[in-house]
Amino acid sequence: MNILLSVLVLFGIFFVLLFLGVPISVGIVVSSLATTLMNLPWDQVIFIIMQKMNSGVESFSLLAIPLFVLAGNIMNNGGIARRLINFAKLIVGRIPGALAHTNVLGNMLFGALSGSAVAAAAAIGGTLNPMEEEEGYDPAFSTAVNIASAPTGLLIPPTSAFIVYSSIAGGVSISALFMAGYVPGILMGLVTMVIAFFYAKKHNYSVSEKVPMKDAIRITLDALPSLLLIVIVIGGIVGGIFTATEGAGIAVLYCAILSLIYRSVDFKTLMKILLDSANTSGIILFLIAASSAMSWVMAYTGIPNAISTAIMSVSTNKYVILLLMNVVLLIVGTFLDITPACLIFTPIFLPIVTSLGMDLVQFGVVLTF
Repeated sequence: MNILLSVLVLFGIFFVLLFLGVPISVGIVVSSLATTLMNLPWDQVIFIIMQKMNSGVESFSLLAIPLFVLAGNIMNNGGIARRLINFAKLIVGRIPGALAHTNVLGNMLFGALSGSAVAAAAAIGGTLNPMEEEEGYDPAFSTAVNIASAPTGLLIPPTSAFIVYSSIAGGVSISALFMAGYVPGILMGLVTMVIAFFYAKKHNYSVSEKVPMKDAIRITLDALPSLLLIVIVIGGIVGGIFTATEGAGIAVLYCAILSLIYRSVDFKTLMKILLDSANTSGIILFLIAASSAMSWVMAYTGIPNAISTAIMSVSTNKYVILLLMNVVLLIVGTFLDITPACLIFTPIFLPIVTSLGMDLVQFGVVLTF
């Protein structure tokens, strides 16, 4: 079996289809089928690919993904996002560029609750960007702040990316990954706020009016039930009280109860929430299924071992190798979402990481970000 030819066929077809605008999951399946057909009869290929796709989404831990998606959509439509924005504005409103800092902190809080960078960007950016435009903020600056701060949801738990990585990397502790994501996630948010501060100072962006103590207490109490969700879900998962999947179910139930209390979700909105959640979950899970098939194809053709050998021949210094992997992930991340990137590159990089004695939790944080 020619490994080089397998690499060219697998990734060549995939990237050609990707640049032609074919959906990522379809490109993964087609390239996997084409590569396997080089080595096995077509009737076996169809059966194997279908079997690997099916087994790729059978993991109980992956059930947390659609549940967290549903929780995020309930928060977005149930009045929870608005309360978080008000709370964030209360904390950072007296800093120059107040709305930009509110955007960053709002994304950090919403991402930590929903586990989704996309949901955070839509909820926080959709609310704050028009407000920033009214205040005279540069639209490009407002958009850049929102895009830069939304990915904190990929690091500040709960996050589906860590769940996907754990399922591929042989059951790396999800609670350990969650704990490891806090520091880089918070640091990234703070760095974004520092940059926004100097930009706001340069362009004389205003600060918010001082909030009376009575209103500050009301806003804090209003946001407290939403913030309590972080303590319940993350505390329960890290403390071993329940699994990540069970925590996701609790998050859905908690958000649903809050929305009922706030009376912000009617039947029509509920149907929209369920439909949007089903669509998003279907896309993510089909990506996982397709990427699982590609992972098997790579393992069958010996691609991970070949790439591992090639990289190790460049250097045996783990810092140099980690830098090389980051460069690859940086390039790939410009056109691939985190889920397929994680599913495709974890099997490739994992043998290298293991042979160098790197911590799999640390590598998981690097890979998912």
